[in-house]
Amino acid sequence: MYTPPAFRLDDLPELHAILRASRLATLVTATDEGLLATPLPLFVVPDEGPLGTLYGHVARANPQWSRPPRGEALALFAGPDAYVTPSWYATKQEHGRVVPTWNYVAVHAHGTPEFFDDPDRLLDVVTRLTDLHESARPEPWTVADAPERFVQGQLKGIVGLRLPIARLEGKRKMSQNRSAEDRAGVAAGLAASDRAGDREAAALIAPGDPSAA
Repeated sequence: MYTPPAFRLDDLPELHAILRASRLATLVTATDEGLLATPLPLFVVPDEGPLGTLYGHVARANPQWSRPPRGEALALFAGPDAYVTPSWYATKQEHGRVVPTWNYVAVHAHGTPEFFDDPDRLLDVVTRLTDLHESARPEPWTVADAPERFVQGQLKGIVGLRLPIARLEGKRKMSQNRSAEDRAGVAAGLAASDRAGDREAAALIAPGDPSAA
């Protein structure tokens, strides 16, 4: 991922927080038959390995797990993003030399994927994923709410994924390269948007001196 220094994220806890918040990732592998990609929820175990380890599962019918990858796999995580109109820049009024852009947060996790079908490990992955995404509900659903025989049957239709992270690339492009006045204009414009993602992006735009962003 092309990442100018002003946009680079290196703090490991911050990178892990983005992984947890992204909810849905895209797993990409290169095979002898070409690139394969699958959208899937993943969770990170931060203290398993130097950079953490990702877990999830794919459908057994999905050919991605059975096609040997050429080199590392890539898990793509996206955070808040927003279109930025030049109309929000103070410098538009000064000289007009401005163009549209896109603000976004992204993390790329590289590693060698391991697939497994052990029922106990699969049940653990499914349970942890479920608990993660049900925890905020007033009455969380749990895997134990379903009949055990039904759950065991469902587990036969999936394959587990373990991805020890060998390299993490993080990028937060939130107008750090613009003046404080331009950033204030972008933040105000996005904060007034009807789109929730725009308002999330607005909260990530740092005020003050660009060199401190």
